[in-house]
Amino acid sequence: MTSLATLATLAAVEVSSGNSVEVRGSSLWRDAWRRLIRNRSAVAGGILVFVLAIIAVAAPLVAPYDPLAPSLEDRLSPPSAAHWLGTDDLGRDILSRIIFGARVSLQVGILAVALALVAGTFLGIVAGYYGGRADNLIMRVMDVMLAFPSVLLAIAIVAIMGPSLGNAMIAIGIVSIPVYARIVRSSTLQVKANEYVEAARALGSSDARVIFRHVLPNCMAPLIVQGTLGVATAILDAAGLSFLGLGAQPPTPEWGAMLSGGRAFLRIAPWVTAFPGIAIVLLVMGFNMFGDGLRDALDPRLKR
Repeated sequence: MTSLATLATLAAVEVSSGNSVEVRGSSLWRDAWRRLIRNRSAVAGGILVFVLAIIAVAAPLVAPYDPLAPSLEDRLSPPSAAHWLGTDDLGRDILSRIIFGARVSLQVGILAVALALVAGTFLGIVAGYYGGRADNLIMRVMDVMLAFPSVLLAIAIVAIMGPSLGNAMIAIGIVSIPVYARIVRSSTLQVKANEYVEAARALGSSDARVIFRHVLPNCMAPLIVQGTLGVATAILDAAGLSFLGLGAQPPTPEWGAMLSGGRAFLRIAPWVTAFPGIAIVLLVMGFNMFGDGLRDALDPRLKR
């Protein structure tokens, strides 16, 4: 009875001082934002991602040519005033295809991470909050998935479902689920041991209320960081699957598929593969730089 009363008192104190808790939370995020904008590499990465995202959204307005329109008289033309980055073996403008390819790559990366984030968060919270058999079952399945190389597992899933950009996105999302599940489970185990969670339970709060009000908000920081870095990994995986012919299918302007189509002309027309490869490097580097800076900004051990 004494411990129950103590927990109830703690909960009452938490409710009565809700404004101060909110102020401390907002201050934490403000401090993280200040540390982030002072990180030059993170700012550079964020600007790079932002610019490429704007170009992808405005692709129909920015691209000088139709990315799917062939021009056999201009096939394998080197970079010039008419075609800044040259043309491919069908005479299609490479710059236009790279601009539209940015839209495809960002879409695949974001949607694949969203799928993995939602599924991994659900499984991680269930495993960490309830424990017992649910925890053992979920984590053993995650361990089995982690035992396979992610690219090979994605190739197997796409081979079963059939080669397409949508199936590649689903496969990349599935193989990324264990990473988010383990992160959320670890955070859940730490949060649920806190006294305010025990106080909420003692006051009769439902599991759903405890999870969405106390547990999930405290898992957001590592999830945001991992999600940002995960987009870069998903873009690389999607490009790899498309390069192998398991992702985007012709004539879709996808960077990995452009690399695959231009490898036969590497000696006589290196620009066909060089520029899509540079685009992949820039976008992935931008997400990695921003994600690294975000991780440092949200690390409480770096707070001064």
